Amino acid sequence: MRRLLALTLCLFTGHALAANPVFDVHVHLRDGETSLREYRDKVHAAGLELSGIGAMWFGGPHQARQGDLAKIRAGDDTVIALAAAHPDVLPIATVHPYDGDAALAELARVAAAGVKVLKIHAHTQGFDVADPRVEALVRRAGELGITVLMDNANILPGDSEKLFNLVVRVPKTNFILAHIGGLNFRFWNVLALARTADGFGFDNLYFDISATVLLTADSPLEDEFIWTLRNVGLDHVLLGSDYPQIGLDTTVEAFERLDLTADEKAKIRSGNAMKLFGR
Repeated sequence: MRRLLALTLCLFTGHALAANPVFDVHVHLRDGETSLREYRDKVHAAGLELSGIGAMWFGGPHQARQGDLAKIRAGDDTVIALAAAHPDVLPIATVHPYDGDAALAELARVAAAGVKVLKIHAHTQGFDVADPRVEALVRRAGELGITVLMDNANILPGDSEKLFNLVVRVPKTNFILAHIGGLNFRFWNVLALARTADGFGFDNLYFDISATVLLTADSPLEDEFIWTLRNVGLDHVLLGSDYPQIGLDTTVEAFERLDLTADEKAKIRSGNAMKLFGR
């Protein structure tokens, strides 16, 4: 009965949802302006309003490989240019941690150009989160005021644990963990216990719920998922689509079915991202 009432409410509040802006923190724009235009057209067709777009050039067939410095720099310049032309675009740059000093130099360059978010992906880029070069990179990102977005679909056993340790070792860098652990999201309830220890506030740790929200809304896992979101801290949860793999319309439809309060949804939909990125 609760699900039926929720569905009925959604049918009658479609126009109201359009009035509630969404900050999509996880968007892959592989072809610059063309991809951005296609993305906006789909968002507009769904009746959604955007407050911001976290845009990156890589993903899928376009990857930032070790040693491919020219391609990485060119890709980063693409999203920097998009942000210059479109005020609602938040440029997300990348480097490869194993490029060492060259990666640190590119990080400094994009920071000087106004980039506030760095995305790195252990599995698609082929690096170990526990490698000292990764720690050196994310530590420097924090010193430059850059938030680090990392994949946390928990593709292999131990992925979440390695990320937990990295966040603990680098408390002055803000992290966003994409997909909140996938179907291993339960792991992150450990934060409720970790915070009982002195010095373990985890105020630097955020999560985006892209993809995982599709698997949990209206599922036997929904209550556990909501419990997890509240344990990690609803002020630290962000909404992302992972476009073009998943559309923002599909993501928002699933998100709106979660049994959260209106205030909680407003924070996740846009408020938390606007605060984190100072927009």
